[in-house]
Amino acid sequence: MLSLYRNAFGGLSRQVWLLALVMLINRCGGMVIAFLTLYLTQKLGFSITEAGFVMVFFGIGSICGTFIGGKLTDLIGYFPVQLWSLFLGGIMFLLISQTENYYVICTLAFLLSAFGEAYRPANTASIADFSTPETFTRSVSLIRLAINIGWSIGPAIGGFLATRDYKLLFWADGLTNIGAAVLVFSFLRGTRRQKFDNKVVISKINPKDSAYRDQKYLIFLLLTTLYAIAFFQLFTIGPLFYKQACNLSEIQIGYILGLNGLLVAFIEMVLIYKIEGKFQKLSLISFGVSLVVVNYVIFLFTHNYVWLIVGVIFATFSDIFAMPFMNAFSIERSKSHNRGQYSALHSMTWSVAQISAPLIGTQTIAHLGFDALWYILGSFGIISAVGFRVLRGI
Repeated sequence: MLSLYRNAFGGLSRQVWLLALVMLINRCGGMVIAFLTLYLTQKLGFSITEAGFVMVFFGIGSICGTFIGGKLTDLIGYFPVQLWSLFLGGIMFLLISQTENYYVICTLAFLLSAFGEAYRPANTASIADFSTPETFTRSVSLIRLAINIGWSIGPAIGGFLATRDYKLLFWADGLTNIGAAVLVFSFLRGTRRQKFDNKVVISKINPKDSAYRDQKYLIFLLLTTLYAIAFFQLFTIGPLFYKQACNLSEIQIGYILGLNGLLVAFIEMVLIYKIEGKFQKLSLISFGVSLVVVNYVIFLFTHNYVWLIVGVIFATFSDIFAMPFMNAFSIERSKSHNRGQYSALHSMTWSVAQISAPLIGTQTIAHLGFDALWYILGSFGIISAVGFRVLRGI
């Protein structure tokens, strides 16, 4: 077993490990999003519909941030984009904790997401630069390992802080973001030379290389968006469901959400090491997407705490099988000079989901109830899983 773990983690560059450390520190503070709908409804007294629109502004900011982040990554390099994204995102967390005005919160939610999500395409491009084709998927998995360890720690701490003062969540997120920016500046600033190389290459780009002309990739993005909408509900509407329908405490909700990250941390790297190269990526993605449907079936039939944990386990394996290979597929379709564009479009699918998921979720709950939402999300998962299977043959 020790040998298996050693082989799974071996051969990755020092820079990838540093990126993972930055991500770990950043995501240890990733607790606000998990509890944001609860904060808006329970603490500030907003309606579910109003909370949904705050999340919509958060999603719009995410789209703008990933698009601009991808453009800037190709133009000036990934170091300055990552640095300023983390630093300014941290400042936004601190500012949003100081207001209870609905319109100001909507504005700050947009800015928070725009600055924060610019990090995604820059991070993916930097992973590709610091990896070989043979180690890229495992490098992505290492970053995801850091994300999920942070995610397992963050919500658990967040549940503890939320029982005392919701504003402590924003301070924790803000300070960890700024701490991650300090690490990027300290250890990765030598990569600033990338901006000069990229400016030379960008003048030679063939318009035919545009991701917008890659039809298979565009279909892939559409299917990814459907999956992302279904998956995101676990962390946006899920806490509201656990609280209102299942009567769980904030600490219990934190444990459920943290379990997802903990399982990914222990399982994903080894599993990726064992199966990578043995199956087609789109087949693995299709299988992974189908597993999230099981979680919503459980939501339909029981509110029992043990069964809710079983549902999260299925959702976790959906995460493990689908997301690393989605990233790998995206990078494989790109070239060195348009990697930021491909990465940005892939990140934007998740941004679109950040808009759609809370809007669909809150409106469906308000008018039809939780069960109707689970039917809709289950259908999205099934359509996406079948679509990826069909796409494999195109």
